[in-house]
This record gives sequence, C-alpha cells and structure tokens, in this order.
Amino acid sequence: MYRYLTALIFILPCGSAFAQYPQVAIPGSEVRKINSAIVKQDYELHILLPGNYAGNTKKYPVVYLMDSQWDFPLVKSLYGQQYYDGFIPELIIVGITWGGVRPDPDSLRARDYTPTSDGRIQQAGGADKFLSFMKEELFPFVENNYRALDTGRILMGCSLGGLFTLYTLFTQPALFDGYIAASPALGWDNQVMQKFEKEFSGAKLKSRARVYMTVGDVERSRPVYQKFAAKMTGRNYPATIHSKVLENTGHSGTKGETYSRGLQFIFRRPDLTPAPAVLSRYAGKYLTGQGDTIEFKDESGRLVMYASPGEKYILSAASDTAFYSRSEFLNISVRMDGSKVDGCWLHSYGSSRFLRKID
Repeated sequence: MYRYLTALIFILPCGSAFAQYPQVAIPGSEVRKINSAIVKQDYELHILLPGNYAGNTKKYPVVYLMDSQWDFPLVKSLYGQQYYDGFIPELIIVGITWGGVRPDPDSLRARDYTPTSDGRIQQAGGADKFLSFMKEELFPFVENNYRALDTGRILMGCSLGGLFTLYTLFTQPALFDGYIAASPALGWDNQVMQKFEKEFSGAKLKSRARVYMTVGDVERSRPVYQKFAAKMTGRNYPATIHSKVLENTGHSGTKGETYSRGLQFIFRRPDLTPAPAVLSRYAGKYLTGQGDTIEFKDESGRLVMYASPGEKYILSAASDTAFYSRSEFLNISVRMDGSKVDGCWLHSYGSSRFLRKID
C-alpha cells in the first residue's frame, strides 16, 4: 500500500501541472466542419496546406486520409520528410474524422468504411453512402475552398480504412488516381472483397491507377492478404499494383512505412536516359540573378549540377527538358530560345529562380 501511495503522490502533481499548459497544435493545419446530408453525420476535416500556399496561385494534388483522429499527426510528419527529400510534390492533405457530440470512431468507422453488413455489427455496410458523401459533398467543399486539383486525388487508410480504400478502387475507380492501403481488413464478411475484385478485373479505364498495399509479417491475416494480393498482381487490370509484407511489423505498425513508401510510389517520376546530344546541349555555365555561377556537366550519361566545386547534385531526367534531384527537393526546367538553350528555372522548397546560360 505504501508503494502505491508513493507512486500516486508522484503521478498526481504531474497531471495537475500538465493541465496548466496549452496543448501542442500542428503548425500549418486547420480544422473545418462539414455536415453530410447524405450520411446525416457531422464530420471534421483536418487540413494541411503546403508551406508556400499563400505565396502563389497554383493548384495542388490532394491526399484524402481516413481515420484522421489517429493518423493526421503521423501523415503530417511523413509528408514533411518525403517532401523535404524531394520524393513527393507539395500536397494538400485532408484528414477525415467524425464530429458531433462525443463521436465514437470505432463504431462510426465500422459504419462508413465497410461495404456490406457482416451480421455482427448492426450499422455496418455504409461504404456506398460514405463514397457518395465524398463525391457529392466533400470534394466540392475542398475544391471550392482551397486550390485543390480535381484530378490526381489520392486515398489512403489502414485496416477498415484500407478495406474502404480497396473497395473504392474496385467500385469507383475514377474518383482517385492513387490508392494506399495499410493492412486492409480483407477478412471482412467472409472475404466479400473477392467478389468486388473479380468484377473490377474486367473494368476498362482511360488511365491506370497506382495502388500500394501492405501487411505486417506477424499478422494473423497475412495468409489471406497474400492470397488476395497475388490475385490482384496476377491480373491484367487497369492498375499498377505494389504489394509488400513488412518485416517485424504488426497490424497498426504498418501505417508509417506504408504511407511513406506509398506516397513515394504514387508520385514516382520517370528516370529517363536523354540522348548524349541533349545533355551536351545543356552542359555549361549559368549565371544567377545574384551574380553566382552554377555549372552543369554531362557525367556518365547523367546531368550533374555543381552549385560550387564541392556542392554536387546528380540529376534524374523526367523528360528531355525536366530534371530533378533524388536527394532533396530540387527541380530543373530548361528554357529554350528556338534551338538554343536560353537558361533554366531552378525550383527548390517553394522558391524559384532563373539561371541564364552564359557558356
């Protein structure tokens, strides 16, 4: 008893002191509320805008995240890492969770994310209504209030959120261009997703979706997942699938790597090999507006930028006139004056500057 009281004495002051301080906010984010007449439900949207959003007028791709009440802080951090390292572009992230008085996410996600009723959860089977909410109410709200592209949307979620992600791919494939599913609950309702996958296998779409999906290697659902993923990757239907079993990972632990690698996969750019004459044309010295000299060289079939003799950037080619760094956010766009190279635009971390070719 004495040890219990001693522990309680140490715990209580910490709790009281904690209550005196403000909660930590997520910089750059905001909360919006929307009521769905379709679902008859209040939702909260957790929205993260690019750092330079206010400084330009361009539109951005949007990632729609399920279960934002748990995963928004995680995805905000992963986005910062992947953007800073140059793997993904600037994005708008829209996390979706439930509003109203004391919402119960466990119950509400079982309603909104499941395509059928399995007989155990009374309110299950509302995925079609939730999809209608997204299409008819959520997308217009986001695209009317923010500079959001109405193409190139990305959907991602885990467990039941991953189940919903794949269900959306199979039944409404035109809504999104990219799908990221961490440990999808494929056992739902006696593996009913097999039916929807089979129907999707005969679909014909104008463009191929990209799908990144995973399972943890210690999950009991791993055999079901692997059988289902093998069927998906073995079909010739309109999607590029990447499936991965994550080492030493359980069910909830799949989120971090799946969302991080999934965003890389969705936004992966071409890595082309330009003709030697193209690289030779771009090689030379360029002058910045501040009077600094930057040099481009052709080294073993790669365009390499030297900001200084010791500062070297090996560039990949997305096209004959667009290059990028794989080590950080750095994009190069060549500008031609007829058949002559006039210079190039250098885009880095929300800023742009023109380099004029002088040699």
